[in-house]
Amino acid sequence: MYSCNVPVPPEVSRLARGLSTNCFEATPRDRHTLVLKRLGEGDPQSFTRQVRAALTGVAPFEARTAGIELFQNPNTGRGPVAYLRIDSPALLEIHEILCSVFEPVAGFEGDEYVPHVTIARGGDAARLEGMAVGTPVTWTVDSLIVWAAKYDEPTNRISLPA
Repeated sequence: MYSCNVPVPPEVSRLARGLSTNCFEATPRDRHTLVLKRLGEGDPQSFTRQVRAALTGVAPFEARTAGIELFQNPNTGRGPVAYLRIDSPALLEIHEILCSVFEPVAGFEGDEYVPHVTIARGGDAARLEGMAVGTPVTWTVDSLIVWAAKYDEPTNRISLPA
């Protein structure tokens, strides 16, 4: 399975990692990602070309952390899932563009898409809900990554023109 992801800055990873230490029974996320759109199975080079074509003219944009929320009953895996909500109107617009090119995954994408970075899953992850996270982390998204879930690594980077 391939996806188009937003690179997460080290400050967001450190924040998520630090918050996960408040859980004793939950499984913390060891690698922090922000999935923008699932692309499916296939050729990563073809996916990269399709994403680039769909996002022609899309400029870098801002995103920011916006508090801790929960997926009480996630569509896959065990719950609850504690996550950092990410606010960015441009991120939602880009998700919609990519949903017009790649079929939205029911239950995850389209109107149900919630931009987030997972902190922890299962066990006592619910204890993080509403916890104060301090000053929001704001960053400029100037590239996207085509991610290979099978290998847990990026295959291609897509720069957004300035």
